[in-house]
Amino acid sequence: MSERLSVFKTYKLYVGGKFPRSESGRVHEVSDTKGKWLANAPLSSRKDARDAVVAARKAFGGWSGATAYNRGQILYRVAEMLEGRRDQYVAEVADAEGLSKSKAAAQVDAAIDRWVWYAGWTDKIAQVVGGGNPVAGPFFNLSSPEPTGVVAVLAPQESSLLGLVSVVAPVIATGNTAVVVASEKSPLPALSLGEVLATSDLPGGVVNILSGRTAEIATPLASHQDVNAIDLAGADETLAKELEIAAADNLKRVLRPQPVDNADWSATPGTDRMTAFLETKTVWHPTGALGASGSSY
Repeated sequence: MSERLSVFKTYKLYVGGKFPRSESGRVHEVSDTKGKWLANAPLSSRKDARDAVVAARKAFGGWSGATAYNRGQILYRVAEMLEGRRDQYVAEVADAEGLSKSKAAAQVDAAIDRWVWYAGWTDKIAQVVGGGNPVAGPFFNLSSPEPTGVVAVLAPQESSLLGLVSVVAPVIATGNTAVVVASEKSPLPALSLGEVLATSDLPGGVVNILSGRTAEIATPLASHQDVNAIDLAGADETLAKELEIAAADNLKRVLRPQPVDNADWSATPGTDRMTAFLETKTVWHPTGALGASGSSY
C-alpha cells in the first residue's frame, strides 16, 4: 500500500459568514513556540478590514433585533459544536501556546464553558442593568440597555482561544456585531473558531475574524466611521494609545487593555465586558393626571 500525502489545512478569514482569502493574496507563516512551521495564515489588508465592517453592519439589525432568548440558544449551540471538535482545538491550542495536552485541554474546556456562561446571560443582563427609576412627578421612567453597534475586538495576544472567547462572547451576547483581529502570533485557533461559528446558527456577519498584523488591521478599524466601539485587549501600550486617539474621531466607546495574564482568563468574568458595549435608553411616560384625591390609574 503506497503512502498517502498529508492534506494540509488551508486557513482562511471568516467574513460575512464566508471563508475568503485575503483580497491582497498575502499570507504569513505561523510557527509553534519552538519555531516549527504550523501553517500559512492570511495576512489581512485594510480592504479586508473594511469588508468585515460592511458585513458586521449588515448583520447588526437582525442580530440586535433577535430576542435575547434566541441569542442565548445560538451561543449555547456554539458551545455544543466546539465540544464536538474538542480534540482539534486541544491540539491547536497546545501548538499555539506551547502547552501540554492536559493544560491545553483545560483551556479548551474553559472556553466551551465560557460560551455557556454568556449564553445564560443574554436574557438576564437587561434585568441587572436596567429597570424603573424613581422620579419626581407622575411619570413612569424606565431604563433599558441596547447594543452599541459594530465593535472592533483586538483579541488577546497570549491566550489564543480562551482569551479570544472571553472578549468576543460578551460583545455578541448583548446584540452587538464584531470584527475580530486574531492574535498575531497564534491566529490558528481563532480562524478555526470561524468554522464552528459558521455551523452554529450564528447569522453571517455577526462575527468576522481577521488574521495578520494587529497594528495594520486595527488602525483602519479604529478610525472607521461605521465602527461604534473598540476593545483594545490585544494592543500593547503604544498601539493602544494611537488607536484610542484615532477612535476619538467619531466618539467610539473604547475598552482599554487591562493587565491580565493567561491564568486570569479562567476566572469568572463578571458583567463588565457586557456592559462596556451597551447604551442605556431611558423612556418617560405619563402615569395619568392626578385627581383631587391624589389617585391615578
